[in-house]
Amino acid sequence: MNESRQPEQSMQHLASLIQRHAPADGLYSTAVPALTLRHATKASEPLETVHQPSICIVAQGAKTATLADVSYRYDPSTFLVVSVELPMVGRIVEASPEVPYLALKLGFDSDVVLDIVKEMEETRRSGREEASRGVAVNQLTPALLQGVVRLLELLDTPEDIPILSPLVIREILYRVLQGEQGALVRQFAIVGSHAQRIAKAIQRINREYDSPLAVDRLAESVHMSTSAFHKYFKRVTSLSPLQYQKTVRLQEARRLMLTEGMLAADAAFRVGYESPSQFSREYARMYGRPPMLDIRELREAIAEVPR
Repeated sequence: MNESRQPEQSMQHLASLIQRHAPADGLYSTAVPALTLRHATKASEPLETVHQPSICIVAQGAKTATLADVSYRYDPSTFLVVSVELPMVGRIVEASPEVPYLALKLGFDSDVVLDIVKEMEETRRSGREEASRGVAVNQLTPALLQGVVRLLELLDTPEDIPILSPLVIREILYRVLQGEQGALVRQFAIVGSHAQRIAKAIQRINREYDSPLAVDRLAESVHMSTSAFHKYFKRVTSLSPLQYQKTVRLQEARRLMLTEGMLAADAAFRVGYESPSQFSREYARMYGRPPMLDIRELREAIAEVPR
């Protein structure tokens, strides 16, 4: 590895590493458990998922991630950081067979972030920070890029991964925390902060999305008043708690119909709806089409993707 490599050379090297370990269209797991790679030769349909805390870096091409009504575009000059579980819509917007979309996603644990924050001696100040939105696009710095390149290089020496990858991941997170919006990641790791309490509530909604949501009891469970809970939940997610639950339910229902062939009424009951007609109305409001028409058009779009 060459520490004196210029940013443009480092990005080209990163792209070649991704292409070597993700040689064709698809999503690839790696020997580093938190690291996945993506290769695509054409723009994609919007894909909904509950995004876990992670860093997303594009070596070639570009992608957008949408939360509620706000879209975030990232490309080789920037990176996306998601600090809390959020229902987002991702879409590859720049990709071709000649210049494929090449990207990586690195998940992270808030406990590791908190450990780094403590060593940075910022815990006291961070605990007073107001909760803010749990997703942002930052400029990709040379130091962060070099760390990411070193992590990808470990894929060529798998015997080194168990010992060295935790150290390199720690360095990458340290660089993120040093960056322009490091507080966005830091806030969710601080025990007792508004953001950390909201993160706990989000985890509970994601686990129990098919059950009725009692917002006052959920607020009480994270030691917040109902009014404060509503305020900070919307600040972090751009959604109210009920809107968040509805989004997660509809995303899961769409997945069940698309990948498991479930009928709309069955999917509706599975995700917690008592009325199939209400499900169909809310589904069409979110996706612009009735459930079965939407699924049919999604399948046709997927069938056109080159293999």
